[in-house]
Amino acid sequence: MPLFSREIGIDLGTLNLVIAEGRQLLLQEPTIAAIIVEEMKMVEWGQAAKDMVGRVPESIEVVRPLRNGVIAEYEITENLLRFSIQKVCGSMLVFRPRILITIPCGITSVERRAVHEVGLGTNSRDVMLMEQPLAAAIGVDLPISTPSGNMIISLGGGLTQAAVLAMNGIVTSETSQTAGLKLDEAIQQYVRKKFGVIIGQPTAEQIKIRIGSAVQVDQIQTMEVQGQDQVSGLPKPVVITTDDVIDALQDCLSEISGTARKVLEKTPPELISDIIDRGVALCGGTSLLRGIDKYLTKTLGIPAYMVDEPTICTALGAAKVVSMREVYKRSILLG
Repeated sequence: MPLFSREIGIDLGTLNLVIAEGRQLLLQEPTIAAIIVEEMKMVEWGQAAKDMVGRVPESIEVVRPLRNGVIAEYEITENLLRFSIQKVCGSMLVFRPRILITIPCGITSVERRAVHEVGLGTNSRDVMLMEQPLAAAIGVDLPISTPSGNMIISLGGGLTQAAVLAMNGIVTSETSQTAGLKLDEAIQQYVRKKFGVIIGQPTAEQIKIRIGSAVQVDQIQTMEVQGQDQVSGLPKPVVITTDDVIDALQDCLSEISGTARKVLEKTPPELISDIIDRGVALCGGTSLLRGIDKYLTKTLGIPAYMVDEPTICTALGAAKVVSMREVYKRSILLG
């Protein structure tokens, strides 16, 4: 660690904000805030705000300031990021930190500039940007500095990003908005259609985490949830099985696989052979869905595997880059 200045990597995701320094995780909080509507004043953020979803009066609104990986609420994002940096660096920023924020592949120059300006608004001394699949690959130590091909699929909350990498850069990539939140929506729609019961996004997320799977499993699990009968409006319990979740997610998983196939179709043959030998790395929170590695292995015809620390590897990669910025200077983006 530098003597006077902190050098931190930030993965600014749709669902989670992760901050790392060196190989150490400093903070992991939901990218969500609770605000007083009339005053536009933030009263809670992170996990405390997430716990308020669906449980607040009309005077308070719980919002996700990022949608599909890009900033939708500028001031809220800036406040969220500033409070997060103060939490890990201390409120008295005598020596301002140098930060690197990860961004999705293929966003516009305006969207990229918004992230850069949000970083500057945190009073950081230097703000750098890097595309998320590249930062994730660096975080899991894929050999991307060589001319051989590596493929990574970042399965996030708002975006799925598939990329082929070589020589510390992205050769080809594809981005899809079918990701973790869309999986939750698919579960909500399935439960409403099959059981006539309305459930919230947090409940759908818990179903996905606890009993969800991308492929058929030997041991079927069940989970009872409380919802609202769409006819009477009264509370109604329903029992959801793993098979229900598999059925609900098939269309979304097919779209995710299609995104990866588009990347492979655009990849030079020389790199394809490397990818077949090395496999496809999976990272991001949605990669924790049971059996998604087996699903993608089957649909792509190439072995897919989950990396170590899939939810924080992007922030770890960003932290590594900011401390070795001379090595990765060709890969770093400015606002």
